[in-house]
Amino acid sequence: MYKISPYSQKQAKKLNVLIKSSTVKNKKIDVFKDGKKVVSIGDSRYKDYPTYIKEKGKAFADERRKLYKQRHEADRHKQGTAGFYADRILW
Repeated sequence: MYKISPYSQKQAKKLNVLIKSSTVKNKKIDVFKDGKKVVSIGDSRYKDYPTYIKEKGKAFADERRKLYKQRHEADRHKQGTAGFYADRILW
């Protein structure tokens, strides 16, 4: 099971959403808004920004963040989507 980082909790609070460990196979986090589940985000088989910081340091994590944002440019700006929340909470 994925352990939600303080970084992700802080990012979720900025978006005014609640996050919990996901009940969906291979997902990291379930996002809730106004008590209703909105979406499941993050593939548990891949790392994210807080994980990279912890394991490899901030410089490496910043490079991975840059590459993630480039790779997901098309879907990370559509508000309310899994890509939007993954970008804002995990990266």
